[in-house]
Amino acid sequence: MKTQPTYVTQTILWGGLIAGALDITAAFINSGLRGRGPIWVLQSVAGGLLGRNAFQGGMKAALLGLALHFFIATVWTAAYCVASLKLPWLVRQAVLCGLLYGVVVYLAMYLVVLPLSALQFKFFNQPVTAILTGVLIHLFCVGLPIALAIRWRAK
Repeated sequence: MKTQPTYVTQTILWGGLIAGALDITAAFINSGLRGRGPIWVLQSVAGGLLGRNAFQGGMKAALLGLALHFFIATVWTAAYCVASLKLPWLVRQAVLCGLLYGVVVYLAMYLVVLPLSALQFKFFNQPVTAILTGVLIHLFCVGLPIALAIRWRAK
């Protein structure tokens, strides 16, 4: 992969934008199927900082949630991108590594980040179907797009 700072920054921003857009779209659809709208989804993301007060925060909380969501997607992209500079097989084997990275991101988010958030999310209080749905979303809407975006930019 090219290593010029501007190139790496652009790669990270593209990957974060793509993965963030796919992930939030999947979250909107998944929550919509359960009767919750996009504003609720975005407020729940903001809840990581604001706690339960995010659900009374209206559009301001939703916009904060949207910004946080894309920030988080960009951070995960940056981590993969930086790792790929030292481990070129992450680019060569982008599909397999991206899918595995989706699992890593899911586990880190649901077992570390969310329990430590202001919402104090309890992983083991979820139904198995929610876990499986979350893993699939992270496989195909987070890990794989990040790896493919980095491979695309590496060519």
